[in-house]
Amino acid sequence: MTPDQDLRAAAVHYLRQWEVRDYATMRSLCTDTATVWHNDGSGDQPIDENMELLKKLAADVDTLRYDIVRQFQDGDEVLQQQVLHLTMTDGSRSDVHAAMYFRFDGGLIDRIEEYFNVVPLNESMPSSGSPEQR
Repeated sequence: MTPDQDLRAAAVHYLRQWEVRDYATMRSLCTDTATVWHNDGSGDQPIDENMELLKKLAADVDTLRYDIVRQFQDGDEVLQQQVLHLTMTDGSRSDVHAAMYFRFDGGLIDRIEEYFNVVPLNESMPSSGSPEQR
């Protein structure tokens, strides 16, 4: 495996650990000073604070699975497009479409940035007019 493949695989491995809720392994893949940023306006978050948030989010999740659509790498940076498929404990489902950026330092994740949009799957989409107008 090349160093480029190693970093791309490490990014995916990090996400796979959330699928199985192995927070200790997730944390071990990050530097002590790693930060996380989401496009929700809350700013940077220390990795340990983010781990606690992921634990809380997973409490209402029955299953979660990532599909990695594509990945790009430039040096110690990996950018990937992905879809997170969620089934909640109440049976509702949604997909989280995201672009996720990982910066590595010494082979460990030092920064994560996630740009995401949640798409509920159990709700009907509004139609674009009556059948006669379509």
